[in-house]
Order: sequence, then C-alpha cells, then structure tokens
Amino acid sequence: MARVLACGAFLKNAACLLDTAAAPAAELWSANHGDLSDPQACLGLDASVQHLLTQATGPIDAVAHDLHPDFFSTQLALRLAHELGVSAVAVQHHHAHIAAVLAEHGVDHPVIGIALDGVGLGTDHTAWGGEVLLVEGARCERLGHLSPLALPGGDKAAQEPWRMAAALLHHGGMAEHIVPRLSPAVGDAAAHTIHTMLQRGLNCPQSTAAGRWFDAVAGLLGLSVRQEFEAQAAIALEQAATRHLQKFGAAPINPALWNITSDGVIDLRPLLLKRLLNVDTSNPDAVDDAALCFHHTLAAALCQHTVALAHIHQITHVALGGGCFFNRILKNAIVAQLKSAGLNVLQTRNLSCGDAGLALGQAWVAARSIWSIAPRLCE
Repeated sequence: MARVLACGAFLKNAACLLDTAAAPAAELWSANHGDLSDPQACLGLDASVQHLLTQATGPIDAVAHDLHPDFFSTQLALRLAHELGVSAVAVQHHHAHIAAVLAEHGVDHPVIGIALDGVGLGTDHTAWGGEVLLVEGARCERLGHLSPLALPGGDKAAQEPWRMAAALLHHGGMAEHIVPRLSPAVGDAAAHTIHTMLQRGLNCPQSTAAGRWFDAVAGLLGLSVRQEFEAQAAIALEQAATRHLQKFGAAPINPALWNITSDGVIDLRPLLLKRLLNVDTSNPDAVDDAALCFHHTLAAALCQHTVALAHIHQITHVALGGGCFFNRILKNAIVAQLKSAGLNVLQTRNLSCGDAGLALGQAWVAARSIWSIAPRLCE
C-alpha cells in the first residue's frame, strides 16, 4: 500500500494524490492549472500540491512526475521528494496515459496500450506520441509505434501544419513536391527554407506522435496552414472526415495503404503515395474523402498490430489513452475493430483521456513501483 503525490503533465496540468492505503483506494485532485509555460500556472500547481499534502491521511511514500527533466512539474516533484525524504519516481508520459485507464478500471493484469497524442518524452529521449505498449503495473515495454516524422523548426512545426506536410512529403521520398505544393500557401522563400532544412536535417528532431501525423495530413490537404489554437488542424481533419462519413458512409479499408515492420514500426508512407499525394485540394468532396481515409487507415494499421501482439502475448484487454482519443471517428474505428477481434477495450470513464487525467496514471505507476522489487518503468 502507498500514498503517492503526482505532479501531472506539462499541458492541462492537474496534480493528484493517490492513497492506496485507504479502503477503497482514494484519489484527490487539484484544480486544472493549464499550461505550465505560464508562470501563474506554476504558482497554482505549487500551491495545489501543498494543499494536497495537508489532506493526506498519512505520510507520503513517493512523488511521481513526468520523464522530462525540464518541466516545472518535474522540478517541483524532485524538490518535494527531497524535502519529504521520499523517492521521486519518473513515469514515461504514455505509460502514464495507459496507467490512468487501468487505475480508473482497477485493472492489475497485463494489457496492450494504445497511446496517441501530440508529444511526450520517450525513454530514448525522442518525442513519442503514437505508441503501442505492453503495460503490467510499473512495467512497460514499447512494442510498436508510428514511423517518425521530422519536426522542421522543432516546436514551431506543431504550430504550423504546412511544415508537417513538408515533413510528410520528405518522409515519403517526395521532397521535390514540397516547394510547388506548399509555396502558394506560405511563399517560395518559406517553402525553400523548410525543404533545405529537411534535406540537410537541420533543426529537424524526429517524433512518432499521432498528433503530428494529423497536422501533416491536414496541411497536405489544405485544411490548415497555421494553427491559432491547440489541435485546430486535427479538428479540421476530423470535421472533413465527418462530412464525408455523413454524406457517403465509410469505404472499404485498403490494407495496401500501410506496412508494419518486423520491429513494430507502423509505416503509413503507402497511404501518402497511393492516396493522399494526388488529391485535388480544390474539390471539397475529394478532400473530405481523403480525410476519412486517413482516419480509417490509421485505425486499421494500429489495430492490426495490436491484435497480433495481443495474440502473441496472450492478452485479452487493450487500454486506450491520450488526447487523440477525443477524436470520435478514430476512437470509434479502433474500438470497433478491437472488439470484432474479440478483445476487451478499456477507456477512461470520468477522467479526461488527455493530459488532464495523466497524474492518476503517474501515481498508479509509482505506487506499483514501490511494491515491486525491480520495477522497469518503460523500455
């Protein structure tokens, strides 16, 4: 049994105190503080964790935090752990997403987790976000992921989907299309600059994030050039897919639009080359059709890999976590395919599937790492 204070995510931050010594286990939450790049949000988190500590029914056993060393929440957790004389437990972001689902359902047996969002630091120090994981308590193993896309300009790429569209063309071996395809929207100079950056690998870190794939496709289809708010491009892509679904229904899924490598990389380049590259972006129906095709292809590729892994590991439950599951088309397609394969699907109930619910997963993993003799928090 353990009492764990978890300091939450960087975006949509909320802290959580999990008391597994109580019967039944109890959880207390802070307010949502928002983005920790805002100093006021950091002050709010600091005050909240102090208040949560006063509400604990006994001594705290550990303080949990994200794997990223530079987050304010991480630094706060390390300071608190030192002051309290307890362990600070780093929990990988996507492990925590899946663990939040397991905590809410009271599940302790092994599951396959599909974690889809915009970003989270991986154990290899790259940006993750399109992950298939094997999770059993404090143990987590990465079994697959989306193929990585470059982020030209780093974090700037998440704000400007046209950059991700350029990265997608480069990833597909179609870099010569970057300037003619994108310069009408952003100008020759910008398109040439990003083309050069991608060709030379200048300031182009890699990310497996599903969110960046949504940005890339939205940018390629002309649905979003620059985002004014988080997930604007992904929302536009979902809206386009919804229009087509309501007008025409779903088309058969083409398994030739993806590949899965022997080491678990889910490669969607065939979707680009065979389906997205030549879409007439001046035709709204064609754009909407391509948007729906992307959703269903992504879902089918993830499910094919997940079902195969579930059979190999003799696992019957799959947990879904991460902000991409706010997308109803993607979520419904994944749930339907997993259930048709005979798997039980776990989703958040009252918690947010996004970062606002992440702290419970951090606390759940940390509590189990205390119980375990030799925890492996993710590999």
